[in-house]
Amino acid sequence: MQKVMIIGAGKRGSAILNLLLESGKFTVSWVIDSQITAEGIQLAEKLGIPTKMDWQGIDPSSVDVIIEATKNKVVFKEIVKVFSGKALIIPGSLAYLIAQLFNEKRALIHRLENEATKHELIFNTTNDGMIVIDRQGNIILFNGSAERMTGERRIEVLGKPIQTIIPDTRLPVVLQSKRREINQEHLLKNGMKIITTRIPLLDESNEAIGAIAVFKDITEVVDLAEQITDLKEIQTMLEAIIQSSDDAISVVDEQGRGMLINRAYTRLTGLTSEEVIGKPADADIYQGDSMHMQVLQTRRAVRGTNMKIGQKRKEVIVNVAPIIVDGQVKGSVGVIHDVSEIRQLNQELNRARQIIRTLEAKYTFEDIIGQSEEMQLPIEQAKLSARTPVTVLLRGESGTGKELFAHAIHNASERKFNKFVRVNCAAISESLLESELFGYDEGAFSGAKRGGKKGLFEEADNGSIFLDEIGELTPSLQAKLLRVLQESEIVRVGGTKPISINVRVIAATNSNLEKAIASGGFREDLYFRLNRMPIYIAPLRKRKVDIKELAMHLIQKINLEYGRNIEGITEGALSRLKHSEWPGNVRELENILGRAIIFMKQSEVIMDEKYIPDFLDSSDPINEDDFEIRKTSAPLVSKLERYECGLIKEALQKNKQNKTKTAEFLGISIRNLYYKMEKYNLEKTGMQ
Repeated sequence: MQKVMIIGAGKRGSAILNLLLESGKFTVSWVIDSQITAEGIQLAEKLGIPTKMDWQGIDPSSVDVIIEATKNKVVFKEIVKVFSGKALIIPGSLAYLIAQLFNEKRALIHRLENEATKHELIFNTTNDGMIVIDRQGNIILFNGSAERMTGERRIEVLGKPIQTIIPDTRLPVVLQSKRREINQEHLLKNGMKIITTRIPLLDESNEAIGAIAVFKDITEVVDLAEQITDLKEIQTMLEAIIQSSDDAISVVDEQGRGMLINRAYTRLTGLTSEEVIGKPADADIYQGDSMHMQVLQTRRAVRGTNMKIGQKRKEVIVNVAPIIVDGQVKGSVGVIHDVSEIRQLNQELNRARQIIRTLEAKYTFEDIIGQSEEMQLPIEQAKLSARTPVTVLLRGESGTGKELFAHAIHNASERKFNKFVRVNCAAISESLLESELFGYDEGAFSGAKRGGKKGLFEEADNGSIFLDEIGELTPSLQAKLLRVLQESEIVRVGGTKPISINVRVIAATNSNLEKAIASGGFREDLYFRLNRMPIYIAPLRKRKVDIKELAMHLIQKINLEYGRNIEGITEGALSRLKHSEWPGNVRELENILGRAIIFMKQSEVIMDEKYIPDFLDSSDPINEDDFEIRKTSAPLVSKLERYECGLIKEALQKNKQNKTKTAEFLGISIRNLYYKMEKYNLEKTGMQ
């Protein structure tokens, strides 16, 4: 371990001493202060650490690191003069700042522990049994209801493999497959019959870090529905049972008219007995089909159906079983589970994750989907660039995943523990963008904050900054950005003093920068600075072999957002997806899949081609204007401009001259669209 000498043992030096002792990675050789009563001297003497009143005479070879905490510039200069080149000299202000950050970290951990205690309290007061395992299959949470149902004590099962407590459990299967199992019946070894939902716990990288089982005791209700043969006796017994149940229960007769509900049902749906008894079975349904009517028609139980019911539009899981007397269906009984509490906890967890994500880049190379050569090449280039501080220029159409690459490059670099700042150059108005990027000094303009403001480049110091839509920068901002890349310094708006920064620039554009240089819209010297490591991300139409893998990944993502359980997609649907040219790339593919899932029935788990819209068929013949362009002998640039003009005209007509929708349709920024319309004089011609 490195030997450290602390010079100055006041409040600052004492805090630094505590930090070094707590880390366990350093040996404190000396604590020195001219005041023998100094706080740090007293602490060092208690711990048996050598102390002195003067650092003069200390053998330079006996220490590796010197932390100067006196705040005396003269002392610091003398230390540098004696120990320079022989030991690492750290100003006390820097070490004290690290100590403060460490204390803040401990406070944050304490807050998180308090939150964990609150969540554990919620888990232990719920009537549902809950068991959570880690990625090794060991039990890490076992609530009070689980103790009651299994007959096992929490203190004795925590840390043990789940199979030792429930030998035939499927939690390890769910952990391995990452697939939910909703409302499955299970018989515990003590004879209790439960209905359980098993859910994998996934982190931001979609890696399974554990699994949770949530279960209820349904022995009495199921036995009642399947074994009792006298309908009058069933009704009498059911009423006594369900009124004492915390779960919402409803019973209908053979015609599907309401017969019986409990108080929990009224609390859950907001509907009283008068509004349900004698009414059709779908009287309580806000969204979905009546499971009672389905059971009465098929004589088969239905389990684990997601629905919305009642005036409160509660999201619930419904289990319905038929009541059969002498071989005749006499009605059905439904048990309704409120899942809003668990969803609320999941939402809180997601909100916490989102807060954490704002402090860092979200994605890694593991999140980039695609095995095609067109995708593997830019991935390898990006990994190579991540190992160096070189400026990266990401090229590709809108929706191809340029920001995903920027996140991954930052997370794979040495700067991953520092800030990652994202800037959309096209989304911020020209008048604000300069002050946002470079900050401003006090009095720089009317309304400027007192004391000035840091810009995004200063915020990203020692980290990375992602400049999306770099082609939209004005000439003056291009000049300032060039200074940043050349000199590694910025000048605030209204300021004169240059500020040194250490920032890794990752730029992205879907514009033709070479053409912009030719037309004078982009600086050639800035282009060469940015283009040191160009990475081209192919559009989706050039890597259709990746569509299946992308579709499955996006479906799983949408499942979590929409609360669905879609398991796959048919070959017919994939064929239709592969037939499209995807002008909006992966972003458009996600929109199409999300729309398809919305229209799918709750009971469907495989996406069929009927849910993929017909407009994806891109096999339209090339029109006569295209052939005319090909036959002309004009230069290539002229042909491209003529073709681009035609595409913009057609898009404007399709979107009824709506500029925002047209820009989205073409996959370009609204500013870029206005530029092109002015260039081709389309603003005046309109629909002509």
